[in-house]
Amino acid sequence: MGNNLQATGELSPGHDLNGYIQTVNSIPVLSVEEERELGTRLRENGDISAARRLVMSHLRFVVHIARSYSGYGLPQADLVQEGNVGLMKAVKRFDPTQGVRLVSFAVHWIKAEIHEYVLRNWRIVKVATTKAQRKLFFNLRSAKKRLAWLNNNEVDAIAKDLDVKPHVVREMEGRLSSTDAGFDGFANDDDDQAYLAPANYLEDMRANPAQQLEDEDYEQDATRRLSDAMAKLDDRARDILQQRWLSDSKATLHELADTYGVSAERIRQLEKSAMKKVRDMMGEESLAFAS
Repeated sequence: MGNNLQATGELSPGHDLNGYIQTVNSIPVLSVEEERELGTRLRENGDISAARRLVMSHLRFVVHIARSYSGYGLPQADLVQEGNVGLMKAVKRFDPTQGVRLVSFAVHWIKAEIHEYVLRNWRIVKVATTKAQRKLFFNLRSAKKRLAWLNNNEVDAIAKDLDVKPHVVREMEGRLSSTDAGFDGFANDDDDQAYLAPANYLEDMRANPAQQLEDEDYEQDATRRLSDAMAKLDDRARDILQQRWLSDSKATLHELADTYGVSAERIRQLEKSAMKKVRDMMGEESLAFAS
């Protein structure tokens, strides 16, 4: 349905936002009866023309909602476009038999799409990922009564009003007050500011690429040699080693004794002999599980 509606062409907030707003405000608002009839046609018959009229008549409401998000520094046209996506999703799910006007039903979908757009684009790094953080992101600034940092009483009051933990309020306040920083600094930084680039103080001096490669090669080689050695054992010896040392739930000597109908001491001897064979086949390297 979305592609058919977007194909109307002339209605695009990205080309001329003021002209777009004038156009959508001139589209007549539907009466209750008209809305119910169009909703029924869409729901029962998949009538795309009915869906188009439902969307077109509610575009003005999307503009009104999008204006309330202008404080985030994002293009108004983009906010409107995202809200329109939410409106189309609402129209697709609208059930006129429920006795609720489309505008009331669509508010949730419109805001949801705008919220996702704001969270994705407000900063390079997404500042709100959990439900509590998202709630704070869209409510904390309006909840603050002054520009200074929140005191403990204010934090507790906001946390109670928004039903979140106080430490989450503090964390989100810090995120909202911070700014993006280039990992390698910015192109216009002078030499005196170069040391502030995160790349100069976030370096992990413990990392040694040559040592890491050597360790990985050693582990891969040891794994290969162990696999080759295990393959040369007889079935019983291989099974004993696997169940005693290579299984997540390691078997006891008595459990294996019951399985093979021998004594626990005999299983211990077989295990010791198998370990020696594997060690000899792998060379002088000691097995981790044999230490």
